[in-house]
Amino acid sequence: MASDLIQKYNVAGPRYTSYPTVPYWEEQDFNSEKWKSSIIRSFNESNSSEGISLYIHLPFCESLCTFCGCNKRITKNHGVEDPYIKSVLREWEMYSELLEEDPVVKEIHLGGGTPTFFSAENLKLLIDGIFKKAKRSSEAEMSFEGHPNNTTKEHLEILAALGFNRVSYGVQDYNPTVQKAIHRIQPFENVKRATLQARETGFSSVGHDIIFGLPFQTKEHIIHTIERTKELMPDRIAFYSYAHVPWIKGNGQRGFNEKDLPTAKEKREQYETGKQMLLDAGYVEIGMDHFALRTDSLYKAVEEKTIHRNFMGYTNSKTQAMIGLGVSAISDSWYGFAQNVKSVEEYQELVSKDILPVYRGHILTDEDLVIRKHILNLMCKLKTSWYTRKEFFKELPDVLIRLKEMQKDGLIEIDSNYLEITEKGRPFVRNICMAFDMRLQRNKPQTQLFSMTV
Repeated sequence: MASDLIQKYNVAGPRYTSYPTVPYWEEQDFNSEKWKSSIIRSFNESNSSEGISLYIHLPFCESLCTFCGCNKRITKNHGVEDPYIKSVLREWEMYSELLEEDPVVKEIHLGGGTPTFFSAENLKLLIDGIFKKAKRSSEAEMSFEGHPNNTTKEHLEILAALGFNRVSYGVQDYNPTVQKAIHRIQPFENVKRATLQARETGFSSVGHDIIFGLPFQTKEHIIHTIERTKELMPDRIAFYSYAHVPWIKGNGQRGFNEKDLPTAKEKREQYETGKQMLLDAGYVEIGMDHFALRTDSLYKAVEEKTIHRNFMGYTNSKTQAMIGLGVSAISDSWYGFAQNVKSVEEYQELVSKDILPVYRGHILTDEDLVIRKHILNLMCKLKTSWYTRKEFFKELPDVLIRLKEMQKDGLIEIDSNYLEITEKGRPFVRNICMAFDMRLQRNKPQTQLFSMTV
């Protein structure tokens, strides 16, 4: 990749798991009643045809990983498990009470935090409780984020028996110096054990998360990590850039200095090296920062043009409505977004009073809905079009003018009603989406809100 392109396009930008992005939500026009109406509308339109998705946030970790940007609570007190699960199930009951019939659940994802901080028995109580108020789709995709150091065979066996078929393990990097800097010490043997046990237990898709751009990380570390990864050949790989946003995440990302991080050019070399190794090993690049074997359901979703992207990332189980349960979880009705409060104590107190624990959100305008589709198309299919009037919005001509420079650089191809991202343009998909982001264009931030795009 030419270094001048990296220098030119390495700016702060969103990762577009939603549009509008969270900093541009019109929170002053949002309230709980509007949110409830939004979720009821979406449910009535889509439950019978495609069901809903659930994201459940389990925030507890026994130790702090300094690369992590998630909402977490560090504790070794496992007495927090039972009351938290009861709160999550009560929140689910409140959503169930809004709906005219039991929802059909097509997807569940357990995120964190560390979901396997919870005992296998408590995770069973959680999932059993969910399905007391829901039906399971025959195509249900159920997944969780596993920590290689504490995901036990019991966890895997019980979750598999409950219907879980996919797990992603956070690997990050196998170099001891990097692991020490990010406070995530996990030998290859632990990852190997967790991976093989998941396969033996019946999980059809095992994923590994690898991060480039970490403190003290070099291109040689990436080569070593991917060579070890190839020994296990996970079905999916998320190979993504470390998002250094300490101004948002506070002390959690202050375990090292900015000078310890690779430069933008070094990060791009790490990515290009790793990407080529993965392609040579038989993986296919999917969307942004994701790779999958041709036997994996995510690849099949690309082939069948059903791939979707939401707050959980890329998924092959598209649903119009996604309900987020637990502290800080974000819900998406398609017509609106809502985020839960971020404090465990406040979350549990609100739920105990039968108050839906959302504290901010956004109801999408007609323009938002059109732009959202374009950005989703670009993120998932690397192309979008405006053949019909419903795909057009007033400032689209201005968007195309903004994209002229990227077209000249060979990152995109444009004709009168169609845009496609080239192979050369793949690393800059976030920059291309930013040209469509009217809320960002109309109100450029005065301070840095997002991680760098390269």
